[in-house]
Amino acid sequence: MARRRGGAILWLTGIVLAIVGFVLFGVGAWLVALGGSGYYALTGPGLVICAALLVSRLPAALWVYALILLGTVGWSLYEIGLDWWQYAPRGAVLVLVGLWLLAPWMTRALSADADEARPPSAFRGAGIPLTAAVVVAFAVAAAAIFTRSNDQLGVLPHEAVVDLPDDYLGVPAGEWHAYGRTPFGDRYSPLDQITPGNAIELERAWHYRTGEMRRPGDPAETTYEVTPLKVNDRLYICTPHHLVIALDPTTGEEQWRFDPQVPIDASRQHQTCRGVSYHERPNAPAGQSCKHRVFIPTADARLIALDANTGEVCRDFANEGELNLWQGMPARKEGFYYSTSPPVVTDNLIVVGGAINDNVSVTDPSGVIRAYDVDTGELVWNWDSGNPDETAPIGPNETYTHNSPNSWSIMSVDAELGLVYVPLGTSSPDQWGGNRTPAMERFASSVTALRLDTGQVEWTFQAVHHDIWDMDVPAQPSLLDLQIEGEQVPALVQPTKQGDVFVLDRRSGEPIVPVEEVPAPQGAARGDAAAATQPASQLSFAPDPVEGRDMWGVTMFDQLACRIAFQRLDYRGRWTPPSTQGTLVHPGNFGAFNWGGVAVDPERQVMFGTPSHLGFVHRLIPRDDPDANLVSDGDPGLNENYGAPFAVELSPFLSVLGLPCQAPPWGYVAGANLRTGEIAYQRVNGTVRDLAPLPFPFKMGVPDLGGPVMTAGGVAFISGTLDYYVRAYDVTSGRLVWLDRLPAGGQATPMTYEQDGRQYVVVVAGGHGSLGTKAGDSVIAYALPEENPD
Repeated sequence: MARRRGGAILWLTGIVLAIVGFVLFGVGAWLVALGGSGYYALTGPGLVICAALLVSRLPAALWVYALILLGTVGWSLYEIGLDWWQYAPRGAVLVLVGLWLLAPWMTRALSADADEARPPSAFRGAGIPLTAAVVVAFAVAAAAIFTRSNDQLGVLPHEAVVDLPDDYLGVPAGEWHAYGRTPFGDRYSPLDQITPGNAIELERAWHYRTGEMRRPGDPAETTYEVTPLKVNDRLYICTPHHLVIALDPTTGEEQWRFDPQVPIDASRQHQTCRGVSYHERPNAPAGQSCKHRVFIPTADARLIALDANTGEVCRDFANEGELNLWQGMPARKEGFYYSTSPPVVTDNLIVVGGAINDNVSVTDPSGVIRAYDVDTGELVWNWDSGNPDETAPIGPNETYTHNSPNSWSIMSVDAELGLVYVPLGTSSPDQWGGNRTPAMERFASSVTALRLDTGQVEWTFQAVHHDIWDMDVPAQPSLLDLQIEGEQVPALVQPTKQGDVFVLDRRSGEPIVPVEEVPAPQGAARGDAAAATQPASQLSFAPDPVEGRDMWGVTMFDQLACRIAFQRLDYRGRWTPPSTQGTLVHPGNFGAFNWGGVAVDPERQVMFGTPSHLGFVHRLIPRDDPDANLVSDGDPGLNENYGAPFAVELSPFLSVLGLPCQAPPWGYVAGANLRTGEIAYQRVNGTVRDLAPLPFPFKMGVPDLGGPVMTAGGVAFISGTLDYYVRAYDVTSGRLVWLDRLPAGGQATPMTYEQDGRQYVVVVAGGHGSLGTKAGDSVIAYALPEENPD
């Protein structure tokens, strides 16, 4: 009876293996026809032969399966070496089936070998080679688990190259006056109370909740990305709906709140506020209010001045305290132009950029940069990259250029050189550039230095030529003075989406770290042409080109589907032009770096960043009707590109299970020496705890959308990973030294300050709409335990 049941199990197992084998052979043959690996096409017939032997109850089935398993191990080692996260999905299913075949109820049902009186078992007859194959598979797996194949280990120089004053750039050591702490956007604090040795002791000092959650009608990409400011005895934050709140830095208690009453508008692509700007007016008349101002840009295109002490509107600024940023803007349509980033403030000027909805039309609003008198709100100059030489304020009946490249991110300023540094995006459409003017081509996807007094161009450095991948320069330029061969060189550090970090002389835009022009793939879509070369920095975190062997899955089956998908896409390296076939863009427009940028230490002259590597698919959709909806449900018409020859479908390169098709890791922490342009280390960063169906904290390396802050204590803090943690790293080695669980996604850049002799680190946890991280309204401060006077 038991033998008959065993025969039935053998028969069922054989049928399943046969079905799997035929599928693998058919789909594997398709993969071979597409130019991919022949492994699946060969394994499929092997499984069918094994199935036939099982149904016939012949022990030779175990020999055949042992060969399949050993072949899989050898193929895996050939393709990816000892990489656990790539090895496991290749062989896990086959190893489990091998264990099933070695089970006593299976081996007892097989007929005896020709030279054996009894049926095989795991340790007898035909079971021995299969047992050996399983042992080999487990041994290789164990070796892979303990091989750090994805970490580049090293150390940054520890000693300071220069000593900076405590009030560097006019910011007291314990304060944080601008988005990047200083006008230089370095995201570096001279505080040193927290070190790699004591960071493990960090604890929550206070937890404030804004009460500001997502609202009905909000855009999908409603996100909380603010970096607080700390000036005197207040912290200043904004919320995604542009409320401004002042907090007590010791307790987190609310001191005042201002609501600009921004209307809900689902046609906005983004609903966020990355921060406010602060300005002191030392020459304000005695007794006048608003000597200390906070400026808030809003999602309905206003710029509002507030009294930093009370939160009251400063009525002597502009029109009763407000600037209308729609003034002079073409193609006015509510929700299509707004500010997400804080403006730059100098002694005399406030310089404002803006965001537009991506890829809606060829007549989108302008990307003009405007400078206003910081006291009165009067327009001083306007620089329109579509008409770059005319910077005098336009007349009341004039408008700026449609669709000119815009600056949605954060600018930096060097008041001594008299320059403001502007990171710029592209003209819409992002993925087709056949209609761009020479001026737009010159400034798109560049960092451009403008004269503070006139707005005229001092220099421009283009990070991407003829950008048709949405590789706009996304991050604030970071400024510092580098000591190179005994000379002090004013430098600018510009991280980019494609992973290159350009280190330039900020006086001229000339590279300090070498940049070369490399050949780029051709074959742009109808009516367009790709640039022949693209700039590549010696200092680069761009991933290696992907191949079929780099496709990934939880099992061999979804991995096979990803291999098919990869082979069907057009991919000839990271500058492959978008196509109607579908193009893999790697890294995608999510970026190796995004708006969070990097942190630079002007004393040690090193950089800390969080590069990410995720591929995206760009597919052009031909349009005959210039106004038809091809890829959206209508207003706001994102990615429709009305008036252009193509709409565009954009999506991350995911498997049928919704996981990345490319193998992990997808995110790192990294350190680089800015004086030499060399990467010291790159370590896997983050877990899939909040991404996987089950909350397993596997350290696979996940993207970070936020930015780092560095301190003189040698610690870097980040919170933007897609798992809900704030982390502290040893800047010198990249070693993780502390982490704490957050109540929501922390897609923002932390900051640090000192109050009453105690150093605090502040993290905002509010989530990110398009990334799907948990929404929240938390502002959390951490500090070392207070010393007990007893």
